[in-house]
Formats: sequence, C-alpha cells, structure tokens
Amino acid sequence: MKLIAQVKLQTSAEQHKALLTTLETVNGAANYISEQAWETKTFRQYDLHHLLYYDIRSRFKLTAQVVVRVLSKVTDGYKLDRKALRVFKRHGSIAYDKRILSWKLSAQTISVWAVAGRLTIPFVAGKSQLSLLEHRYGEADLIYRDGEFYFHQVCEMEEPPPGEVSEFLGVDLGIVNVAADSDGETYSGGQVNGLRKRHAKLRGKLQSKDTKASKRLLKKRSRKERRFATHVNHVISKSVVAKAKDSSRGIALEDLKGIRDCITVRKGQRRQHHSWAFNQLRQFIEYKAKLAGVLVKLVDPRNTSRTCPSCGCIDKANRPSQSLFSCVSCGFSGPADTIAAGNISRRALVNEPCFSPVPGGAG
Repeated sequence: MKLIAQVKLQTSAEQHKALLTTLETVNGAANYISEQAWETKTFRQYDLHHLLYYDIRSRFKLTAQVVVRVLSKVTDGYKLDRKALRVFKRHGSIAYDKRILSWKLSAQTISVWAVAGRLTIPFVAGKSQLSLLEHRYGEADLIYRDGEFYFHQVCEMEEPPPGEVSEFLGVDLGIVNVAADSDGETYSGGQVNGLRKRHAKLRGKLQSKDTKASKRLLKKRSRKERRFATHVNHVISKSVVAKAKDSSRGIALEDLKGIRDCITVRKGQRRQHHSWAFNQLRQFIEYKAKLAGVLVKLVDPRNTSRTCPSCGCIDKANRPSQSLFSCVSCGFSGPADTIAAGNISRRALVNEPCFSPVPGGAG
C-alpha cells in the first residue's frame, strides 16, 4: 500500500527565498515546454526530451535530472487532457526523486536541490510520519502552502493478509451521526456540522465584501474547516478499526458510490448534504483496516435503514424520525442508526438482503 508522509520544512529566510525561486524557475520551464508541446503537438516524453532537453538546460539553468522531472510533469499533464494548452501555476508543486533529494531521518534534515545549489534544511514531523519515512518509495513533492514549504513523500507499506472472520462490525455512515456501529456506539457529527454552519455564515459575509483580504480569509477558513473534518474522520476510523481488530471481526460498510446523485434533499439541507465527507471516512477506514489486517466488505445500501431486523418488514414509515426506528408491522424499535448498522453487519455476513431475525423477537 502506498501512503503519503507529510513533513514541514524549517527554512531560514535565505532558504525560503531559494526554494521559492526554484519553484518559479521550474514551473516557468514547465510552461515553456507545454507551449512547445502544444505548438508542435508533441506529447510523448521521449519525443519532447529529444526536442527540448538542451534548450531547457541552457535557457533555465537546470540540472539534467530536474529537466527529466519537469518533462515528466508536462507529459503527465497532457495524458489527462490534450484538448487544451496545459498551464502550470507559478508556485505549483514540483517532484523530486532520490537523485535530487536525500533524507537524514536521525538528524531530521533533508538535502535538496535548488537553483542556487544544494540546501540542507531541517524538518518537523510526528512519530507516525517518521515511521512512514522508513519505507520511502519513489518521488516526493515540494509544496508551497500558506507561506510554508512541505514535502509529501510516497511510502510503501506491507499489508498483512486479513484473517478469516465469522462476524462483521457494521458501520452506518450519516450526517447527524458521522458514524454508528452495530455495537451501539455512535460518533456524533454535531461538532463538525456546527463548525460548518458557522463557516457557511462567515463565508456568506466574506463573499459579499469581495475584497482581496476577504478572499484570502475565505481560503484560510476553508482549509481550517477541511483540516478539522479530516481530523475527526481520522479519529473515528482509528477507533472503528481498533474495535474490529480487538474483537477479531471484519468491518462492513455501505457502498455509497453515487449516493449524492440518487438522493434529493430540501434546499435548506443541500449545503450539509454536499459537505458530507463520507467517502473520505470510508477511505480512512479501508486503508487503516488493510494495515491492521482487518477485512472490509462493502454491501448494498438499499433499505438498510428501513428494514426491521426482527420481522423483515421494509417500509419508509419504519423511520418516524431521524433518530428512531419503529417497525409498523411488529413494533420492534430502537436507535435508527444502530439498527441500520446491525442490518449492514448481517448483510455482509450472509451476502443477501439484510433480514436475519434478531434473537428476542419484537422490542
């Protein structure tokens, strides 16, 4: 499995300026190559290399390996779309490989190529990032964000094979509750939704001002909201995977691909519905589960929240409210999200519709 380790560079004023100049020079070269590729309709890296290699080296004063990397950046862009000229941002990220970047983990420094020459720069990283960096693989991207430099290094981790399981921990993903499992534990989304509501109000005020300062603040607030939601998803996914591993169970999730296209909501709920980061949470659960050797199974989400686990009755009226499930046929009732998670768990186990009578009958 390939994961990304992010580290923050602790640059001096001179090093900051040198890296900024490097980004501008390399992306300027990328735009020049892109223009030549577009004019001559030459999009293969091999052909562009023979056409522009010496020109790029002399024009932009780049080393041989950097020219190779920037040619690769341009041709990768045209692999996505050859219908329009590719334009690269002045401070867009650039790729480094082991010939132009070396790591010294014990000293927490890197030796990195720059236009002005090699730089030795200290970096900061958490324990998990340092552990990941022991398994470095392939390229790293130099990224400039909010006035700071970061390296995103690709790392390759081994996946232990998942063991055989006889039970699944069902997990129901939602909005009011970000997640609920079949053991009855819920992970409230109130804090995330409250933050998003406050940000939406502030966003409306800032957008109405339409000044440079308001636009800068909009970007800053947007990133802050995204970081908080990502942190919450990391915490929830870690807890779910740990619970499944400790109890020797697999994890059952709904396959929610395309769910936004299938569901219509009232106008007042659209913002909340479209800011629902269920796919990110699912991805976090899946990759953490793979690293822990926990089996993850996706099931059909149809009627998981409307099916009575006691009698099998499927009815929209079984959900009189968001939080309550009450079967109109047998009277079985309980927390709606927990019951849905139980249905998901049983559906993963039997590979068929999620009705499998709950011991004890109607509740």
